[in-house]
Amino acid sequence: MAATIALSRRGRPASAPNPTVGCILVKDGRVVARGWTQAGGRPHAEAVALAAAGEAARGATAYVSLEPCAHTSTRGPACSDSLIAAGVARVVIAAQDPDPRTDGVGIARLREAGVEVLFHVMPAEARAAMAPWWTRQTLGRPFVTLKLATSLDGCIAMADGSSRWITGDRARAHGHLERAMHQAILVGRGTFEADAPKLDVRLPGLKERSPQKLMLTRRAAPDGWTAVASPEAIGGVDSLLVEGGAGAASAVLAADRVDRLLLYRAPILIGRGKAALDDIGLANLADAHGRWRLADSRMLGSDRLDVYERAREG
Repeated sequence: MAATIALSRRGRPASAPNPTVGCILVKDGRVVARGWTQAGGRPHAEAVALAAAGEAARGATAYVSLEPCAHTSTRGPACSDSLIAAGVARVVIAAQDPDPRTDGVGIARLREAGVEVLFHVMPAEARAAMAPWWTRQTLGRPFVTLKLATSLDGCIAMADGSSRWITGDRARAHGHLERAMHQAILVGRGTFEADAPKLDVRLPGLKERSPQKLMLTRRAAPDGWTAVASPEAIGGVDSLLVEGGAGAASAVLAADRVDRLLLYRAPILIGRGKAALDDIGLANLADAHGRWRLADSRMLGSDRLDVYERAREG
């Protein structure tokens, strides 16, 4: 299942508005086919794997990171029906689908057809892999990642606004990879006017994955940009990366819309520089505790990346 979940990540963010799902077919202890959700949401992961397996799917075990869908569409049949028709003997499922059209129905349909079903296998990991879709499906809003690149003393620029470059090549390359994993990217008007950022993906083979550009402003946005008046007004995408500056970062934090925090820290001290954040609406220091949990930490050259997830009830 871990391999299936890792495979599912290949579909982000191109699978939107559908979830990015992975499927691996195993028979006689050997992987016979793999699949993940394709661009635009079709074909589904199961359809890709079944097509690749052909007759080898009969009697196989299918590992899927999300409950196979139970609703038909003009774009393709229900995956639960396709698995049954292919003669799959067993289906192992990570997470149950929260979509009411499938929620539990796919599992029931498989069992009614005599297919052995095991579910709730690594569900937290599966939900994390499809976090953008899962957040929109359950909360009705985008999954938001906030990126901050700072000095050791928490500055994002010199006092005169100079910020190129605080972090090194490896950290910046990782930041471009994060851009490629999101549908849209947000900055404030101040950052746009000061830096004129392109916000594209400058990695070989991923240049076409540059996200939609959003600007947090109450005025009209320039050509090629979309204006959004507030963090709550952002819609139409499953995943959003917030890159700056302090105003935009503080606005999404104050609105409690940040689900994941990327903190890149360079081994430098700036002193009297521009702080990474403005007021984020904390009433007292106690409210700052318990909000974030460390999910990952690594070195990128001489810079450190710490990844935090918002600790939320449920």
